[in-house]
Amino acid sequence: MANPTIEIRSNSTTGAPSVAKVDMKFEVVVIPVSDVDRAKAFYTKLGWRLDADFPFDNGFRVVQFTPPGSGCSLQFGAKMTTAAPGSAQGLYLIVPDVGAARKELVARGIEVSDVFDTSIPGAQFRPDSNGRVSGPAPDHRSSFSSATFHDPHANSCLFL
Repeated sequence: MANPTIEIRSNSTTGAPSVAKVDMKFEVVVIPVSDVDRAKAFYTKLGWRLDADFPFDNGFRVVQFTPPGSGCSLQFGAKMTTAAPGSAQGLYLIVPDVGAARKELVARGIEVSDVFDTSIPGAQFRPDSNGRVSGPAPDHRSSFSSATFHDPHANSCLFL
């Protein structure tokens, strides 16, 4: 098979190479689950919008949910991925107020970690890390405060 070619264009004023800009947007992230109906019940409980649930005769099934205000959706289903259930870790959910987001999910019966700050870069991704400090960031900047929750298959989301 021939190698694909990449078109390089020259910037006419500087002669420096450039690549044509094409809009690219993540619209869907596939997460691995072992029980589609259990996952569907969980994401329904979160209050996320159910966009699709399409089963096919060959056993393939796709279910899609979108968080409120998000331009990106989650998909899961049967025969969608060979990834191990629970291997989707640290999916960012950007919220204006981590405490309020946590409170809303707890009210829906979802187990969510306490709000924490990180004293070591990357500690937000390692629940066993001693780099997590209980409570919100001292200056209450939401981007420095986090909370986590897991779906029934151990895939994790991180509020930022």
